[in-house]
Amino acid sequence: MSSQSERLQSAMEYLMTYGWAILIIAVVLGALFQLGIFNASTFTPKAPPGACHVFRPNGPMTSSFINLQGICNGELPQYAASFSGSGTSNIVVQNTKITSPSGPITLTAWGYSLASDAIPREIVDLVTGAYNCVTHNGFEAYQYYPAIYEGILCSGTTLANVPLRTWFFVAITYNGNAQTNYLGTGGGSLLASTPATLAVTMAVNPNLEIGQSWNTAWKGYIANVQLYNASLSSNEITALYNEGIGGAPIKLNNLVGWWPLNGDAKDYSGNNNNGVPTGISFTSNWESGYSSP
Repeated sequence: MSSQSERLQSAMEYLMTYGWAILIIAVVLGALFQLGIFNASTFTPKAPPGACHVFRPNGPMTSSFINLQGICNGELPQYAASFSGSGTSNIVVQNTKITSPSGPITLTAWGYSLASDAIPREIVDLVTGAYNCVTHNGFEAYQYYPAIYEGILCSGTTLANVPLRTWFFVAITYNGNAQTNYLGTGGGSLLASTPATLAVTMAVNPNLEIGQSWNTAWKGYIANVQLYNASLSSNEITALYNEGIGGAPIKLNNLVGWWPLNGDAKDYSGNNNNGVPTGISFTSNWESGYSSP
């Protein structure tokens, strides 16, 4: 009995001596898990800026022998663009080369919201500046917490709630007559709105604004913005979504601009539609809240 009591006393003394250390280690491990440190994707190789790009041997806006070059297998990017939510935090692309602005258009992007207020916050906008509620000179996708509105100003439709701190995919297609909006979060299904018939007019070569237009500044992250002068089908939109945040464009003949925002605001479509960043940064700590589709 004396020997058993001594062992019990030794065990209690050990716990008293090292219990706090064990508890602290457990708390630290729990915190690291919550931050995604033990997420397998954290340790996967990341594609550097410009790792995948479109090559147009005959120059911008040509389609002969067009092809993808580099690391184009959907690798996760090293960086994502971080927007502060102020009116001076944006990326502007001047005079995007769309030859038929009133015809088919598709805009896609990945976003991550840090805003929890009731201010409309814009992800992407293809706009000439002036607009009205009858015929609007532009397309946009924006968040009005907690819902995502995707579409033309004055005619936006609520598609689904977007949780904070979760990466989501958004797409707008317009076939010259009707518009369809798409929304998907990693690991979830892709939702589509009912096509809406809308009248749209736009000037030739309108500007593209990423993260801010007039008073709707984005607060959070944006990645992989793509612009097409074609109305992609639902199957093509689904394919883009399933590629994930590091996916390359499809239908290269109709690709107008591609801004991965992986460390810079350059256009990797081969069309030289480079963006001008103002008041943004590029962060490598973007993976929290991202799950592959």
